[in-house]
Amino acid sequence: MIIDIRDEYHNHIEEAAKIIEKGGLVGMPTETVYGLAANAFDEQAVASIFEIKGRPQDNPLIVHVDGILMARELGELSEKAQVLAAEFWPGPLTMVVKSTGRVPVSVNAGLDTVGLRMPDCDAALSLITAAGVPIAAPSANKSGSPSPTTAAHVAADFEDSLTVLDAGECRIGLESTVIDMTREVPVILRPGAVTQEMIAACIGEVDCANAFTPFEGDKPAAPGMKYRHYAPKADMTVVEGQPASVTEAIKYLYDKDLKKGEKPLVLALQENKRYYGRRDLAVTGSIRDASETAKNIYALLRRADEEGYSKIYFEAVPKCGIGFAVMNRVYKAAAYNIVKV
Repeated sequence: MIIDIRDEYHNHIEEAAKIIEKGGLVGMPTETVYGLAANAFDEQAVASIFEIKGRPQDNPLIVHVDGILMARELGELSEKAQVLAAEFWPGPLTMVVKSTGRVPVSVNAGLDTVGLRMPDCDAALSLITAAGVPIAAPSANKSGSPSPTTAAHVAADFEDSLTVLDAGECRIGLESTVIDMTREVPVILRPGAVTQEMIAACIGEVDCANAFTPFEGDKPAAPGMKYRHYAPKADMTVVEGQPASVTEAIKYLYDKDLKKGEKPLVLALQENKRYYGRRDLAVTGSIRDASETAKNIYALLRRADEEGYSKIYFEAVPKCGIGFAVMNRVYKAAAYNIVKV
């Protein structure tokens, strides 16, 4: 059930808080993507998240807090972590810190760390405060599929089994940056809108885990590292290189698929749209501003599924700024099926 909280805001927040208090789940808006929210202290509610999503048990959850005081109850914040919180909270930054042991181990996937974030969304913050507990909330979608950036996306995955608070389209459209603050040199485990350069400007040296190769290890320290994520039903290919070469390669692959009876779709930059003629195409954004692509990409992948496309060809965006995070997600969505031209 979708509830538009832009009308009678406070009453709807209180109703949703009662669901959380009783051990239920709520579709919660944030500035990044919609989350599947539960009381982080309630082991049964946390177990329900994994069950309804079909999420692997070794994939940790992010815990959302309404401020630094709640965060300190759950994790040990180093001096650098406090500097980042002061600069980027509320905002799209999750910090992995040593757990104080207050949240169940199921939230942390058995690790001794916990991922904490203060979302930059009035509805999310109000819900946390009204419920009076930190909220565990992965993306509100079936595990592995494109993340939801509207309430309708959440409802499409879970139908009437979930109350969804509708605050409109998410402002950013990509999941938060995740940074491991337990290491001597902090490491970005998942890129997002808060970039490596932005973090380094605050605390100095910052490493970045390899964002463009498959995860190799047993226990991922952050969501989105180990498994195929963000993926449409269609086979997806990322094509990267010089713009003229990319468009020619995609046209060749598209026409070849069409002759085989496939239904291909091109996800192209605005600047290159004119080169594809009558081929089926959707614009992701502009090469000058990857934030457009960040906001659009999940909705476009979901639409491709709804319209029955069997192949998707994605024009790569520059790996700078939020474009770095976009390409991290797209590589995973394509299961690292990349054509370089």
